[in-house]
Amino acid sequence: MKLTDAATVIRSKNAGPLQITIDLMFEDKDRFDLARQSPSLSPSNLAGLYGLQQDSVQVLPFPQALAIKLVFDRRTVAGDPGDRDVYGTQQHGPLLGVEL
Repeated sequence: MKLTDAATVIRSKNAGPLQITIDLMFEDKDRFDLARQSPSLSPSNLAGLYGLQQDSVQVLPFPQALAIKLVFDRRTVAGDPGDRDVYGTQQHGPLLGVEL
């Protein structure tokens, strides 16, 4: 199953000028559990997908909300020259093709 079929919300935003967060929200526990247990959403896989070091990626499940928060370092400080996404709202794009 694709992440886009499992999650009802996939959105990214700044978490200050140095980090990005991506929120993944699910309609039911089965889809949440599928995503939470998927190797595709492991820190090592996400680091490869985003071209980052594994230790700069955090995967934080919130079972009570059926949500997963991904947190990772920005490659460019928000607003610096060369930053093409000041608000971090387009950073979820690489996840749209992920298979769980």
